[in-house]
Amino acid sequence: KNPFRVGERLYLRPLEVEDVPLVERWINDPEVNRYLAISWPMNAVREREWIEGLYKEWGSSVFLVVLKEGDRPIGNCGLHFDRADFPNRCAELGIMIGEKEFQDCGYGGEAMRLLCDYGFNRLNLRRIGLRVYAYNRRAIRCYEKAGFRAEGSLREARFLDGQWYDVVIMGLLDREFRGENAGPGRVLCQQD
Repeated sequence: KNPFRVGERLYLRPLEVEDVPLVERWINDPEVNRYLAISWPMNAVREREWIEGLYKEWGSSVFLVVLKEGDRPIGNCGLHFDRADFPNRCAELGIMIGEKEFQDCGYGGEAMRLLCDYGFNRLNLRRIGLRVYAYNRRAIRCYEKAGFRAEGSLREARFLDGQWYDVVIMGLLDREFRGENAGPGRVLCQQD
């Protein structure tokens, strides 16, 4: 189905309304949800409205992450734009590998490289940022391997299971993605 960006083991394609049952299942899985920005249950009606809204208004590029072998969807990812920040060529990255059997297999890193390639080389972004909960060490390592750098934190900005946690702010600049003065952990992405 209409691959938009193709990597070594997976491809990204636009999120479609027929993907609602998958995304709804992933979001409502407590083991996955603890790492997401939404804390409440999501039903099919609200998920469908969100997906349909993506294509009605300017502001996000969201993709399904699909394994090439067997065309199996395993997650989603996207770049989100705030109208005020777009003149500054900035976007916020979000990613979720919802199929737990495919977590910790490097698919998140590959999807991020494809998404960053799209952001920097197609959309001409200058900076891609993200927010990650301090307790999500696996994601932080993945982001660091992709070249993202910690820029600060929002102290005790996440409440989960009766405890407060910091939210780590990370960012990647276009020149770092391209390997220009990037330092350790730089990303060189294969071109499509």
